[in-house]
Amino acid sequence: MTTSTPATEPETVRSQRRRAVVASTVGTAIEWYDFFLYGTAAALVFPQLFFPESSTYVGVLAAFGTQFVGFAARPIGAAIFGHFGDRVGRKSTLVITLMLMGVSTFLIGLLPTYASIGIAAPVLLVLLRIIQGIGVGGEWGGSVLLSMEWGSKKRRGLMASWPQLGVPVGLLASTAMVQLMSSASGDGFESWGWRVPFLASFVLIGIGMYVRLRVLESPAFQEVKEEREVVKMPVLRVLRDQPREVITSAFVRLSEQAPFYLFITFVLTYGTEKVGLSKEELLNDTLIAAAVGLVSVPLWGYLSDIIGRRLTYGIGIACVGAFAFPYFAMLNTGSSGLVMAAIVLSLFFHDIQYGPQAALIAESFGANVRYSGAGLGYQLASVIAGGPAPLIAAAILESTDSSIGISWYMVGCCVLAMAALILMPRGTAEPGTALEEPVKSGAEKAEA
Repeated sequence: MTTSTPATEPETVRSQRRRAVVASTVGTAIEWYDFFLYGTAAALVFPQLFFPESSTYVGVLAAFGTQFVGFAARPIGAAIFGHFGDRVGRKSTLVITLMLMGVSTFLIGLLPTYASIGIAAPVLLVLLRIIQGIGVGGEWGGSVLLSMEWGSKKRRGLMASWPQLGVPVGLLASTAMVQLMSSASGDGFESWGWRVPFLASFVLIGIGMYVRLRVLESPAFQEVKEEREVVKMPVLRVLRDQPREVITSAFVRLSEQAPFYLFITFVLTYGTEKVGLSKEELLNDTLIAAAVGLVSVPLWGYLSDIIGRRLTYGIGIACVGAFAFPYFAMLNTGSSGLVMAAIVLSLFFHDIQYGPQAALIAESFGANVRYSGAGLGYQLASVIAGGPAPLIAAAILESTDSSIGISWYMVGCCVLAMAALILMPRGTAEPGTALEEPVKSGAEKAEA
């Protein structure tokens, strides 16, 4: 006689669904707080503290270069934790990624500067940034899947969008902390004030661990285990059988991730040095834009369940591409109202893509390789989009002394992303497709 498990009871399912959403969203918000905090510091203080002997331009490039190594490490994290996430489970890997991010961020807050230990300072900064990258690389896939796989199959766009809220929440929290410490420490911000937001990460680890340890493993992975469909080498399997899904998942993010890091990090350098705006004004505008994201990200995830993932995402690509030139034109006016509008609109258009993006990518893969496939596709974009974007923008600005080339760079990213969206194979749980049919690899189809 088969006895039902507590997870099959409706009230327990609803309770676990809420816990999964909270655990995924809170944990992801903490991880993105750590990651964005570095980007803000790289734009505002790291050039002077860790690369003081460089010119202003070289110092900015060096600071953004250390930021890039974190992006380069993200696919490594996706591969490592994707392997264990598809073999051991989503929950256990998420505990480890949270610890990696939190500890490395805390240690950055304790790091001596170049003035104290010389070249060892930027070397240690790079090493800690790599650990951050590995942690966040493994984080995204697990948090999205834990929420999505506990949710209703007809609401995967909405359920997968909740962990995406970690981005605006993390951006809001990190920017607010920097703004708070900048005001509180005054002239002491460069000497000690910048460290406090990094050290605060230690407290956030405890909160994240508490909520994550209370949620059960996702039903989809439990089913994979019960049916003995766990893949021995999931990363190799997904690269062998679904390379198109992985590659298009990476390129479809070009229009979202590359502009995003121009909107939140490069804008701080561009606004202060090129336009003459105050960092306080830019940080305040970013706070407003991040707050809007608390509504717009789940809104677009929800709408993608109704009108379709691809249509929603395509609208977002078109909006970012069309806004590339007006964005810098509004910044260049130096008008407080127009600058705020530019920053808020830039992240709103970004959210049209970011809301449905998690489900769009995750639905391309079966549950037994989903952590590996979705994580790799998502994080490979870090190498071609998010990581190099501030470096490319800084180089264009230095060589042309104009934002026009940067706008064209954004448009190019949108064109490539639209092509990837068209070529991307359809997932199995998008609106209008069969919800229960598993994704099969080429080899599995041949065997069938």
